[in-house]
Amino acid sequence: MIAIIDYGMGNLRSVQAGFDFIEVEAFITDDPEKIKEADGVILPGVGAFRDAISRLEDTGLGDAFRKAVESGKPCLGICLGLQLLFSESEEGGIYQGLDIIPGRVVRFSNQLKVPHMGWNQIDLKKPDAPIFKDIPDGSYMYFVHSYYVKPDDDSVIAATTEYGINFTSIIAKDNLYATQFHPEKSQKIGLRILRNFGELVRG
Repeated sequence: MIAIIDYGMGNLRSVQAGFDFIEVEAFITDDPEKIKEADGVILPGVGAFRDAISRLEDTGLGDAFRKAVESGKPCLGICLGLQLLFSESEEGGIYQGLDIIPGRVVRFSNQLKVPHMGWNQIDLKKPDAPIFKDIPDGSYMYFVHSYYVKPDDDSVIAATTEYGINFTSIIAKDNLYATQFHPEKSQKIGLRILRNFGELVRG
C-alpha cells in the first residue's frame, strides 16, 4: 500500500487518480501511524513552502515522512514535495525545510518568465535508476514552479531540465526519489514513473 500524505496542501486527488489509472493501490492519509504502516510513501504539494513546512511540522507528518525515508521504504516527493526535502528555502523569506537533502530552494532569475509552466524535457543523469525504467532521455514532463532546488551534493541529481539554466528536475538517493514536475499530469511517460515507483514498493 502506498500512502499519499495529506497535510492540507497538494494535488492529492490527481496523484491518487494517476495510481488508480495504472491500477496501483494508493490511499490519502493525514495519520502518521498509517504512514508508518505503509509500504511506500508520497509527499505531494502545491503552494507556498512556508505554509507547507509549518503544517508538516505542526501535524507530525514531516517527522513521519523523515522516518519513512530512514526506514528504507520507497519514498517519492512531487513538485513542492521535492522542495520540502531540502534544508531551507528562500521563498517569502528564509525557512527551514525537512533537511533530508542538504541544499537550498531558490527562485528563478527575474529575467525569466515565472512560473516555469508547461512541457519541458528531462536530461537523465542516472539513466539506470529504477525510477527511469522505460523512460527515454529527453522525455517531456509537465512543470509549474517558480523556485528550483540546488543540492549541495551533485550525486543526488538524477535529471536536469533547461529553463534559462540547467536546474535539478529529479533527485534520487537510495530509496528516496523526487520530481519537480507533476508525473500525474505528464500523460503516458509521467504515469510510467508512477508505475515504476509502484514496482519499487512491491519489491
